[in-house]
Amino acid sequence: MPLSEHEQRMLEQLEKQLHDEDPKFADSMGADALRTFSTKHIVLGVLGVIVGVLVLLVGVSIQNVLVGVLGFLAMGASVYYGTLRRAGRRTGSGSGPGAAASSKGGGLLSRLEARWDERRRDDT
Repeated sequence: MPLSEHEQRMLEQLEKQLHDEDPKFADSMGADALRTFSTKHIVLGVLGVIVGVLVLLVGVSIQNVLVGVLGFLAMGASVYYGTLRRAGRRTGSGSGPGAAASSKGGGLLSRLEARWDERRRDDT
């Protein structure tokens, strides 16, 4: 069920107040649509895991615990790096009815509503 215009304005005001009062918390609670996996991070993470496994196997084959531990640490660091997410940033703080939908800060629902409105305008 869609929100009424009054409810949408109230929600936008609440979001703006949250960002004004505690921007770090507001960004951490932002839509997951803004947070995307970086292809570069994934590729480098996978390559790092492969290198870590090879180093671990070399450490086991030469029976050197230090080399094996370094390989294991390299794998762990690579998995961490590969799963890092790149956070999108809000680019505008307009106050019009389409401001939330047109900025990157709008959630999935806002973007879908904006697309729907554009299609309706194009059809008429």
